[in-house]
Amino acid sequence: MIYFLIFIFGLAIGSFLNVVICRLKTNESILIGRSYCPKCGTILEWHDLIPLLSFLIQKGRCRYCGKKISWQYPMVEIATGLLFLLIFNFQFSIFNEFSIFYFINLSYYLIIISFLIIIFVYDLKHYLILDKVIFTALIITLFYQIFIGNFLNPSLSGLIAGGFFWSLVLVSNGKWMGLGDVKLALLMGLILGFPDIISALFLSFFIGAIIGIILILFGKKGIKSEIPFGPFLAGSTILIMLYGQYLNTWYYSLFL
Repeated sequence: MIYFLIFIFGLAIGSFLNVVICRLKTNESILIGRSYCPKCGTILEWHDLIPLLSFLIQKGRCRYCGKKISWQYPMVEIATGLLFLLIFNFQFSIFNEFSIFYFINLSYYLIIISFLIIIFVYDLKHYLILDKVIFTALIITLFYQIFIGNFLNPSLSGLIAGGFFWSLVLVSNGKWMGLGDVKLALLMGLILGFPDIISALFLSFFIGAIIGIILILFGKKGIKSEIPFGPFLAGSTILIMLYGQYLNTWYYSLFL
């Protein structure tokens, strides 16, 4: 039952993240104002906003104008629900009890996963990582690391990762990477610390290269086409947060 409730909670948070992603683009308040159909502008009722269920019942179309609802909405909701389940299970496997430290760690991981989802989707859609999102996540992570007494390693990792991406921006004159990627690399280092940041960066470049090649082969992108790198960085961070110990072992087996 508790796993079911965690999943439902994740679906609800995923629905809220969709609101955040959409309203960040339009500069609307994320807390004030009712949700509406982006196609016809009709104010949505509560039964139109049930996470995942409303999308399925309405067969992926707006109840009022009949136009298709973006697959972003159910995909973000499902992804958030599943990630919340994985985070809950991962944290409980570490603490094995419902202590105050368990709830603090669980809360931080759920919050930072939510920020990474926003970064992933927004950069994928708009090729942009917003300062208001990345700086808020940096502040939350900084306070968390100070609270648990693990400040030095993550801070140095963040500075080194951010410095590495900054050098890529300078060398390429901004053609390879953007400043948003620099800030995201800083956040990654602060979240993961060493050596996990190395694994996350390797994984992001590896997956990015594979996806890029596939897109070129299928004619979706050209060699000089711009591909947002933020989703690979954010996705790799999530993977390392959950499965870092296993992926690190795999990496070392490849090179040692």
